[in-house]
Amino acid sequence: MTATAARLGSTGAGGRAERLARPVLLAFLLVAAADLAGLLAGAEAVHLVAKPLLMPLLAGYAALRGAPRLLVAALLFGWGGDVFLLADNDLAFLVGMGSFAVGHVCYLTLFGRGEGRGRAPAPLVTGAGYAVVLVVFLVLIWPDLPADLRIPLTGYSLLLTAMAWRAGVFGPYAAAGGALFLLSDALIATGIAEWPQAPAPDFWVMLTYIAAQALLTLGVLTKHRTKHKPGV
Repeated sequence: MTATAARLGSTGAGGRAERLARPVLLAFLLVAAADLAGLLAGAEAVHLVAKPLLMPLLAGYAALRGAPRLLVAALLFGWGGDVFLLADNDLAFLVGMGSFAVGHVCYLTLFGRGEGRGRAPAPLVTGAGYAVVLVVFLVLIWPDLPADLRIPLTGYSLLLTAMAWRAGVFGPYAAAGGALFLLSDALIATGIAEWPQAPAPDFWVMLTYIAAQALLTLGVLTKHRTKHKPGV
């Protein structure tokens, strides 16, 4: 096979993947809408079916768009966390939190590589702001957390906050995604601490979480495709 033919074949495969990515993205959006509507309507069965489908669909879309493997891995570890958190017991919660933590390590590794490829480092002033917010939140919520969850939640919160800060390396979409991920998990923590909740608290948790993962994916894909354009 000539080099020209090989390039044409690669382009054709890429075009097919792009075409397949669109219905996968549409499926993700439809499942997300169904999940959120189910939570508003109090239809728990809809949530139980829809939630485990979200991250595999988003990961599939990212893979079809040529995303870095670390992004796909982060989304799939998020799926693991989603599944375990459906069970209502402390062990499943800890395992699910651990799965999310591995996903954050994947994100952090990806963002670190982004800094090493000519992208501006995450601003220190933003990191300082995140640190202040984290410390204030932990001081306020600590007395109301179950004793056996205080240390695991603190460690996870440190990792999540670092991810949210470093997400800015991949631009404003990823930065917004990191911030929303932090907000989503803060809402979960306030529920565990039995703080007063807004109406339909699970809806707000899932809305911010879905938006977070989608924006992180969009941010990484946007920067990744820009870097790999011909001549860039």
